Amino acid sequence: MDTSATGPAVESVEEIGGQPRRLLVMETVLVLAVSLGASAVSALISFIGSVTRPGGLKDQAARLNTSAAPGRPWLDLAWQLFGITTSLVPVALVAYFLLRERAGGLRAIGCDLSRQASDLGRGALVAAGIGGSGLLLYLGARASGANLTVVPESLPDIWWKLPVLVLSAIQNSLLEEVVVVGYLLRRLGQLGWTPAASLAASALLRGSYHLYQGIGGFAGNAVMGVIFVLLYRRWGRVGPLVAAHALIDIVAFVGYALLAGKVDWLPTG
Repeated sequence: MDTSATGPAVESVEEIGGQPRRLLVMETVLVLAVSLGASAVSALISFIGSVTRPGGLKDQAARLNTSAAPGRPWLDLAWQLFGITTSLVPVALVAYFLLRERAGGLRAIGCDLSRQASDLGRGALVAAGIGGSGLLLYLGARASGANLTVVPESLPDIWWKLPVLVLSAIQNSLLEEVVVVGYLLRRLGQLGWTPAASLAASALLRGSYHLYQGIGGFAGNAVMGVIFVLLYRRWGRVGPLVAAHALIDIVAFVGYALLAGKVDWLPTG
């Protein structure tokens, strides 16, 4: 066939979910780049800084939920709510991409309110199992010098403190479980990754963006990532994982706020 009049022959493009494969790869990379992939790089840099700093890791602190405007409570509240809201933008992006795929948005990964009681019940059981063991792992890792002292919150004692901590926990759970479990596993599967490779990628990514806490934070969260992927594959829903993660973080954040300085076993940094 003479192509001189029509130009070069057009190569066929493999499509996945109605999208060219290369665009799906770019989409996945960009979602991670504006969310937890970037957090993983930031955590790695922070970890390098911690291990190269004089003194042991346990003598350093990893601070979460800190004041953004000390001494100015209303401005501080505005910054807290701004940070929580903008951190959920990647979840909105995932919802958009799944809608564009005609997969039903977040319902495609089981992140909806259709099974609230079941999701909450399963999530509570998972949180009870992981929460206690996670605390013991953290205390052991810190005692061995493999972890920084994690300070879950250092907000001022003001009326909005506990509600903001609860919202922060819910934001963390939505972002992590939607992006690192539901979305990432769906995309990697569509791109031909094996179940084992997808599980490893999800778990290692979860561990990586917790490296700022130290080796213990990386290892504990990687193990949690394996468990969460297996549960997601069993239940087919992100909802129970969101509930479990939110409950774990709420207990950690609010519990620290109520107990710090009042019990001997809880490191305060």
